[in-house]
Amino acid sequence: MAIINRLSPQHRALFWQIVRYGVTGLFVTACQAVIYWSLAALAGLHPQLANLIGYGAAVVIGYVSHSAFTFRGHGTRDKAASRGIRFVAVSLVSYALNALWVWLCVTHMGWPEWSPIPAMIFVTPAVMFGLNRQWVFK
Repeated sequence: MAIINRLSPQHRALFWQIVRYGVTGLFVTACQAVIYWSLAALAGLHPQLANLIGYGAAVVIGYVSHSAFTFRGHGTRDKAASRGIRFVAVSLVSYALNALWVWLCVTHMGWPEWSPIPAMIFVTPAVMFGLNRQWVFK
């Protein structure tokens, strides 16, 4: 903790925001991944349909949790409607990335339904943090 205390207040706030984003993002991503895998592997839905349903749930869970926890105290809280629209737009990027991982791993490579989950957990959230911080919750 000594290293964190040496950071400027702005960098310290950013550090804790990244930590909150990681916790929240892993939770939201895990919810999406469980819904996707359950529907694709257990229920036999087409992997892209399962991904779409998981995405819809993740958008709702993500907006609520990132607004209340991850980006609390960051930016302004006015114009909730435009912030919500920007969040959905950024979430569409997330959906497109996850659809790419599903197509690449399951459809193109013929790998098992769980194979896109590592990219869904690590790559997509890193991209989303930057977009959310700089555009949605500015």
